[in-house]
Amino acid sequence: MRFVNWGIVLLVMIAVLVACDSDKKAENKHPPENEKQPEIAIPDFSADSAYHFIEKQISFGPRVPNRPAHKACAAYLVETLSNYTPQVIEQNFESTAYDGTNLSLKNIIASFNPDKSKRVLLAAHWDTRPFADNDSIDTDRPIIGANDGGSGVGVLLEIARQLHLNTNFDVGVDIILFDGEDYGVPANEKGFRNVPYGGFCLGSQYWSKNKHVPNYSAYYGILLDMVGARGAKFYQEGLSMNSAPSVVRKVWDYGQSLGYGDYFISQKSEEILDDHKFVNQWANIPMIDIIEYDPSTKNYFGKYWHTHQDNMDLIDKNTLKAVGQTVLKLVYME
Repeated sequence: MRFVNWGIVLLVMIAVLVACDSDKKAENKHPPENEKQPEIAIPDFSADSAYHFIEKQISFGPRVPNRPAHKACAAYLVETLSNYTPQVIEQNFESTAYDGTNLSLKNIIASFNPDKSKRVLLAAHWDTRPFADNDSIDTDRPIIGANDGGSGVGVLLEIARQLHLNTNFDVGVDIILFDGEDYGVPANEKGFRNVPYGGFCLGSQYWSKNKHVPNYSAYYGILLDMVGARGAKFYQEGLSMNSAPSVVRKVWDYGQSLGYGDYFISQKSEEILDDHKFVNQWANIPMIDIIEYDPSTKNYFGKYWHTHQDNMDLIDKNTLKAVGQTVLKLVYME
């Protein structure tokens, strides 16, 4: 006759149950690779809203430093961004133009999720050209700058609105509107050949040496410049590819995956001088430039560049949508 040791049996049963429970928890913690993960909700970028933001800037007139329209537009930009985040900084500074003019300038910085250490920097310039030096008429008059200045700002204001309405993103985002980008040496002007960087990009030069937060850094940055013209093509700009090729490829992949392959062209274009140069080299933040490239012109950009044709007739909502939706996807996928 054999006696059953019920104590041992009970211990074995408990061990089996614990092991089974642990296996179930492990399965829940590490779902099968073929199991679908929850999709990230990415807001719908409103091209109508971005278009409105450009129209509003245009309504002030040319945003040339030291002029009333420049001051009025700055107040509007600060007020608008303050509607979307309490973290808005006005970085006032003075700089000397290529011709010796003292310019009163203002970089405008808006931050979202300021407590996050991983940050993405988005930027554009908000000033406009003080003369139409590539035009054949009224060359001394400032341009309205719907695309060159207005479009990048319009896209970023709409992105700021979406970040305010849809807070399910996990990174910190800083939006910087640089001033004094376009107050450079006139085309074919021989009297100012030795001016550093042609007198362009004054705001980004200043910010890169005087960041709004001590020791500020970001994982990467994206500059938007001339991103609203009808039929625009965005090639992979040379300095961007040299400084942050992985960011370029990520942005272009997202754009093409969203159906905007006609805008985001996977071909490299030559390196240009723009605000991203100083963010890369002086601020040590890898920044790329989404900027229109027209290989049929001798000046890299569209035929409207630095002419009075740079007006609202040039702006296309489809182009704004392509750029804005792509950048929004990037932020929400981080």
